[in-house]
Amino acid sequence: MSDAVEPDVTDAGGLPRLTAMSRDALAPLDDAEALEERNARKNFAKVGSQRPSSLLYTNGPGAIVDLPHFTVMPSGYDAWERIWRRREGNAPTLHAPRLLATARTFLGPQVKELRPYPRQARKDFLSRGGDDLGVPARVFPQMMRCTGCDLLRPLTHFDYENTRFFRPDEARFEHRGCTRRRYTPDGQAVPPKREEGGAGTATSTRKSSRSPAIPARYLLVCPNGHVDEFPYELWVHRGAPCPSGAENPDLRMRVGSGGKGANATIHCTSCKQTRGMGEAQGMAAQAKLPHCRGRHPHLEGFEELPCPAQTRLMLVGASNFWFPVTQSVIVMPLSDPELEDHRVAVIRQTLGAKLRKHADDFVGLKIRLEDVQELEGVGDGELQGLIAAALKPAESEEQRQERAADWDPVELLAPEWEYLRRFVAEGNPAPYQKHTGTGLITSIKPVPPSITPEISAVVAIDKLRKVNAFLGFTRIDELDRVADTLGRLVRLTERRPEWVVATEDRGEGVFLSLDETAVATWEDRVLATDAVVWPAHREAHVRNYRNRLSDTADADDIRAAAERRLPPPRYWMIHALAHVLIREMALHAGYGAASLTERIYAYRAAEGRRPAAGVLIATTASDSDGTLGGLVRLSEPDLLAVLLIRALRRARRCSSDPMCGVRLPHDPEDFLHGAACHACLMASETSCERANRFLDRRFLVPLPGTDESLAFFGDLLGRAG
Repeated sequence: MSDAVEPDVTDAGGLPRLTAMSRDALAPLDDAEALEERNARKNFAKVGSQRPSSLLYTNGPGAIVDLPHFTVMPSGYDAWERIWRRREGNAPTLHAPRLLATARTFLGPQVKELRPYPRQARKDFLSRGGDDLGVPARVFPQMMRCTGCDLLRPLTHFDYENTRFFRPDEARFEHRGCTRRRYTPDGQAVPPKREEGGAGTATSTRKSSRSPAIPARYLLVCPNGHVDEFPYELWVHRGAPCPSGAENPDLRMRVGSGGKGANATIHCTSCKQTRGMGEAQGMAAQAKLPHCRGRHPHLEGFEELPCPAQTRLMLVGASNFWFPVTQSVIVMPLSDPELEDHRVAVIRQTLGAKLRKHADDFVGLKIRLEDVQELEGVGDGELQGLIAAALKPAESEEQRQERAADWDPVELLAPEWEYLRRFVAEGNPAPYQKHTGTGLITSIKPVPPSITPEISAVVAIDKLRKVNAFLGFTRIDELDRVADTLGRLVRLTERRPEWVVATEDRGEGVFLSLDETAVATWEDRVLATDAVVWPAHREAHVRNYRNRLSDTADADDIRAAAERRLPPPRYWMIHALAHVLIREMALHAGYGAASLTERIYAYRAAEGRRPAAGVLIATTASDSDGTLGGLVRLSEPDLLAVLLIRALRRARRCSSDPMCGVRLPHDPEDFLHGAACHACLMASETSCERANRFLDRRFLVPLPGTDESLAFFGDLLGRAG
């Protein structure tokens, strides 16, 4: 690709065109094989390891992985293709049609499949199986600081050391020839020590040594997701060339006792200029920083379309550097309309341009579709109907973007809720029912009389399969906390991606459905009569929404936008129920509370969608083919009733009461919980889908000094005594 900026700075898909910053393809495993052919006992390729779940939620493409001696950034999917091509045949895929449809909504119809991470488990410690797979990564940031003499240089100035095959954690960069000099705070060199000896005094000569080099941990980041190295040379010289005329001035980074913060100082020993990094921090300092250059290090390129955003200083390891955008589904059988849409999409993806070219040749198209798994068992008449539907005009890019802008996570939850409710309505002729092609095994359990009518159905899910997809990421602001469009998603490929990475977990769970009539009656009462608790939460949500708006968000009509995003009272109540159940179930199921997760179905009726009120408590694991059955055991009627009542009774008391029980947000507070704290209701971040937001015990059980009509389970506790 040419390095020159062309008049047209967008590609055929409408994305800003990338100009490559390097012509070298990222293929670390190829480098390792070349060394092995020369019998070089080195391990340049592997620098560490991460679990797939960590790469999905913490350290995925575009993030920075902090290794023991330096940091790396996993690359975009373009470099992953070279890894997959190392194996014969097609790359493996994960089957989750609903999640694939969501990926197409976010990223475009060209997305063909969900792929796992390129990895293979070792059979034993000495096994070499899987060495030809891995996630490509680049060293970033590439400005390094010598820990011995504070020299600040790009990584090419230092030597890379990684010679022990089974110890990639020892990989590091070294400054060979480091004199380990010391300097005064104003940048002046301290003379070598004078040593006493014999007949007189002599000056000692320090021998050069090898000192580790570590990343210089300052970056420039913009709200549009670009990230760049900090321009230390321009910074210390205040945007001008070095007065000494040196082409590569001798820069030193002195770090105070704080280690990584703003107390670092940049010195130029060539011209003796000094400037502290504290000047670059804070909102007032942004005017001193350069404008964004549109860099994407994970793609090794920069966007030719100028980025209008102002950069800001950020440290490596900052919590707002990388926010993953992920979606998950519990794989369940598709409804008939969903199945038809999926098959039409598969036909379009499989045939491509041949679909219209051979539209009149049904026999030829049928032959080309014979090996497509999704079309097995489809008769000729049905296949002709599917082909006719595939020949209709596809959704335009504008229509897709409009649909993506209005997309609601409930679209993933609603099909699961409808299937589970339909499964309950149809009854269960066998103790266990396997659902073909999904890995789902379920059974309906009797609802104990003591917890009716509040609980209307119980389903034991002996086996389930959960698929999680990584759709992109944002920087500075999390996507679901701001009023932004999906345009803020940072791209993962040079062009539009044809696949996205996903992980697969298997486990078990217990599904509880609440009586819709009882929930709707209670919710209407809360909305109509509560003049204290719900209005306080609603106003706090408006303040929270306003305070957390992104720099790129549209700030018009903040109140209306916040009201649309506020979960209804039923969500608060069912969310609190899920948390007390997780705490109680952890005491009996044999799993830690952090191993249990919630999936909440709580939304009001809308156009084309029936209301939902239920919760799935599940445990899943990525490294096993199921779990131990301890959670499903708790769905038995004699256990469930006791467990639920005991959990609700525990929720009436908190060791932080009375402060916790009367807590409400008041202006200017913007927290999104009421009577909830870590002593009574809050769960670990691995368990809660909303980061412990939207919780209040008042909606669950009666609390002293509050309106008891707010408690949905007040009557149940009254009956239980």
